[in-house]
Amino acid sequence: MAALMSIVALSIDALLPALPQIGDSLGVIDTNKNQLLITMIFLGLGFGQLLFGPLSDSFGRKPMVYFGFGLFIIASIICVSTKNFELMIFGRILQGIGLSAPRTISIAMVRDSFSGDYMAKILSIVVMVFILVPVIAPTLGQFLLNFYDWKSIFYVNLIFGVGVMIWFWLRQPETLDTEKRIQFTPRIFITGTKEFLKYKDAVAYTLVSGFITGSFMVYLSTSQQIFEQQYNLGDKFPYIFASLAIAVGLATFLNSRFVVRFGMWRIAFISTIAYVVVSLLYVALYWSGKNPSIEILIAFFAVQFFSIGFLFGNLRSLAMQPLGHIAGIGAAINGFVSTVMAVPIANYIGSFVKTSVLPLFIGFSIFGFISLLIFLRLKVSRT
Repeated sequence: MAALMSIVALSIDALLPALPQIGDSLGVIDTNKNQLLITMIFLGLGFGQLLFGPLSDSFGRKPMVYFGFGLFIIASIICVSTKNFELMIFGRILQGIGLSAPRTISIAMVRDSFSGDYMAKILSIVVMVFILVPVIAPTLGQFLLNFYDWKSIFYVNLIFGVGVMIWFWLRQPETLDTEKRIQFTPRIFITGTKEFLKYKDAVAYTLVSGFITGSFMVYLSTSQQIFEQQYNLGDKFPYIFASLAIAVGLATFLNSRFVVRFGMWRIAFISTIAYVVVSLLYVALYWSGKNPSIEILIAFFAVQFFSIGFLFGNLRSLAMQPLGHIAGIGAAINGFVSTVMAVPIANYIGSFVKTSVLPLFIGFSIFGFISLLIFLRLKVSRT
């Protein structure tokens, strides 16, 4: 499951060091537009999940994973063969649609097999392994750029993906038994959505996922720009990115050890409070817009992402907990809503990240605070 999700991470993070080269190769004048190569794949991921999730409830999990990966291959060919930036963006969206199958269905397969805090434990382990990819992906991308060109990154993604698909085919059994499948009709999307909306906890935690993912996506799409242009550390960017990814990985590892003992709701609630406090502290200290030293910035990012590491798996598990009977479409709607919310959030905040990191932390503060309000509202409802 971690390997399936890793194809997505590799397709995003390995490309980060190559954004300037791709922009130059395709004649992009405004460097801010290079962020679209990252955010638009998330748009495809969002819409694709809405398609493949319900279909996997009817036709099984594994066939949909194969179909999605086939679409990813076609999209990758478009990306490496085009000389037009708009067509490249289309190829990235199509890549996202294809990769949405392994991304969302891997979560549905976990939900088919586990529930409750133990499901959160399994997802934390999956995310922990998955986080290793962002640790090495930018370095891999930079290595390929040093010896080849940006197109080689797409070829390596394909080779890795084919290897994972073969492993998946040989080792992973189907998790959705035939008798549990939902007969396919065009109305399955409507009936599944209505069923999803019956569970206010699922809806609420999906919204929180969207806010947290959106603010984090701003960092993903602007990190190369921040460290290269604002701090003149382009050569060290892969190592900085990797060190910050380790903070997320450490948190997910600790979550896998503690979640059964303390419960996913409590850990997620405390982590949301920490997320808000850290971002507000940065805004208060550097309201002038002048960037701090690189050491202080990395320290703030590390603590912020440590909090995020406790949120990702737990938020998804909290949303999926009441949806075991519609795990496919449940994971799809959860992923669709959170991702489609995240893309405009990332694009809007990212447009302000030009000469200062402050807009990034303002975004963290606003959406973290909204998420905290949702948690408090749910806590009152439970009481």
